[in-house]
Amino acid sequence: MIQIIKRPILTEKSEKVKGIHNHYVFEVERTANKIEIRQAIEAMFGVKVEKVRTVTVRGKRRIRYTRRGIQEGRTRSWKKAYVRLKPGYSIDVVSGEGETND
Repeated sequence: MIQIIKRPILTEKSEKVKGIHNHYVFEVERTANKIEIRQAIEAMFGVKVEKVRTVTVRGKRRIRYTRRGIQEGRTRSWKKAYVRLKPGYSIDVVSGEGETND
């Protein structure tokens, strides 16, 4: 289960979503479904998950101009999961510990 969650996404948008909606954003394995993501988050952090939404981020086309000519390629596609926790739970993403706010 640990291989399902690759890393937390720590951007300005993810911090804004966390503050408003209590969502946490993670990069996950592309083959993982919502049930597996929910179970992995609950096992890793010891919290209760209310809802999971997923987005597949498509890779972008990249072009480099070099002395040998134009080199064209793509960045990889990846999957992002927005995880909403039940009220009273939170995750300290930096230290990797779950907490309850009783």
